Amino acid sequence: MLKAGGRVRLAVDLRLAGEVVPAAGPGAETGAGAGFLALAAGTGGTVERVDEDRPRSREVREYERLKSLLDDFGHQLPPASGRQLEEQVAALEPAWAAYLERKLRTTVRVRLDNGFVLDDAPGDLFTPA
Repeated sequence: MLKAGGRVRLAVDLRLAGEVVPAAGPGAETGAGAGFLALAAGTGGTVERVDEDRPRSREVREYERLKSLLDDFGHQLPPASGRQLEEQVAALEPAWAAYLERKLRTTVRVRLDNGFVLDDAPGDLFTPA
């Protein structure tokens, strides 16, 4: 598990290719090539940020909302309303189960020891050091 402030190493050799643009300012002209940069596996660095994302559909958001409502206030609802809410939650459970089975996408911002920064890099490119 990658954590902010933790030390990591590149798990694979990387070849970064694309355009070079100033960090603050207008982008380069379209089609302006910049060559490539190679980073060797084992290059160390420090994790600055970890972002985890599992896209949520409308059904998943609705399940979370209704389930929370049921858990917090279900005992206070009239019996018919409570049953109706339980039925709505049950109808959305397949979408919730599919959401939980989806792989969690982890991206990181890592400042490598050589001064380079990799931002929004897939977390599986790194191993804890």
